[in-house]
Amino acid sequence: MTKNSSIATFLDDLASERPTPGGGGAAAVSGAVGAALVSMVANLTIGKKNYEAVWEDLKAVNAEAEALRAKLTAAIEEDVVAFNSVMGAYGLPRATDEEKAKRTAAIQAALKEATLAPLRAVKACFEVIRLAAAAAEKGNLNVISDAGVAVLAANAGLRSAALNVFINAKAIKDRDFAEKQIAEVNALLVEAAETTESVYQTVRTKIGS
Repeated sequence: MTKNSSIATFLDDLASERPTPGGGGAAAVSGAVGAALVSMVANLTIGKKNYEAVWEDLKAVNAEAEALRAKLTAAIEEDVVAFNSVMGAYGLPRATDEEKAKRTAAIQAALKEATLAPLRAVKACFEVIRLAAAAAEKGNLNVISDAGVAVLAANAGLRSAALNVFINAKAIKDRDFAEKQIAEVNALLVEAAETTESVYQTVRTKIGS
């Protein structure tokens, strides 16, 4: 999905027999939705009566959320590029020992980037979760449920992107590199789960249910 394509077009592409876009792109979209909802809560709080004390805080939240939305939107295409690079490397000739060596090196390099691309999405989604916490704490009570949806969308994006890190890291021969990325993701998964549940319960309490 590009900046100018519609959600309907993206979903049609996602449902097709083509390998891209796939789960990585879907993960990025989920995170971007979370970021957009954080911005929505911020924009519907800034300038509103009785929330003057948090206007400046939410202006900062909004700016960060918009930057993350742009990053996650770009991650949709980054996922496609990374996947195509892996497939291109697997398609290289392997008739001679030299060709086999070059092919193996290309595959491993492509797999590393295909691990780092979703890792960037994981990190961006984590930051959206952090911002959703601020939105839930300080946001306009009339749209507080949207802060809850934001954190859930971002956490879904994070967990989904994590799966792409894991599946690509599995095939990397440089195990020190692979295990480093896996450990970072696992740590973020734990913290993200705790924060997401905390924000969700905060929102429910403010809604009164």
